[in-house]
Amino acid sequence: MLDLALHYGKKQVLLKEISARQGISEKYLWQLIAPLKNAGFINSKRGSQGGYELAKSPKEITLREIVFILEGPLFDNWKSGNGHDRILKDLWEEVSKKVYTVFESFTLEDIVERYRRKSKVIEYAI
Repeated sequence: MLDLALHYGKKQVLLKEISARQGISEKYLWQLIAPLKNAGFINSKRGSQGGYELAKSPKEITLREIVFILEGPLFDNWKSGNGHDRILKDLWEEVSKKVYTVFESFTLEDIVERYRRKSKVIEYAI
């Protein structure tokens, strides 16, 4: 999503380009792209001018939405129980709410800005 956000409004991006830039196999990228496309966050176009692009502005996509689509509910695998199990389940539910609150506070645009700032710092250090 970061790679697509960096190219938002410029051009559609091929999976092989993302794969090369990010060091992620095309097969794994497809596993990530498919649910994001099905959820309406990514558009695709076939043909020589085709590729992938964000379906909406990076300002409109929260980190929470991306994580939820790719990972599902966090900390949602605790079974109800008694005693210690219930205390741990309650704790993880509280942690989950706080994590989601933080993820909700960041948009993809925020991540792009952080990436660009870090890239400049690394660029100047070299």
